[in-house]
Amino acid sequence: MASSVDTLTIDCADPRRLAEFWCEMLGYELADIDDDGAEIRDPSDLGWSLLFQVVPEAKSVKNRAHLDLRPPESMRKEVDRALALGATELRLVEEGGSFWTVMLDPEGNEFCVLRGPEDGWSPAAGE
Repeated sequence: MASSVDTLTIDCADPRRLAEFWCEMLGYELADIDDDGAEIRDPSDLGWSLLFQVVPEAKSVKNRAHLDLRPPESMRKEVDRALALGATELRLVEEGGSFWTVMLDPEGNEFCVLRGPEDGWSPAAGE
């Protein structure tokens, strides 16, 4: 029998700030917070929990893993919403007939905002 993913853990300096940002981005809720970290969870219990854990060192290189977010409407609307919450827009990528925006959360962790339905994406097309 295979293992299953329970929690995605993200090292950080300010778990409260990242938990607040990602709760707003994902529609999650704060599950637990203390001096060592903060956990957020999907209220529908469909998505993974995210744990933001305090570490002493600062982020120094590009993430080897990141979240790809599929917006409910358009990429631009979701990028603008992320910017208003404290994210930074890094670059627009156009590749393989598709496009997405690479962004940084408030501590510099990369994530991507993909095309939404208003941008021509559809789940049936599998793009």
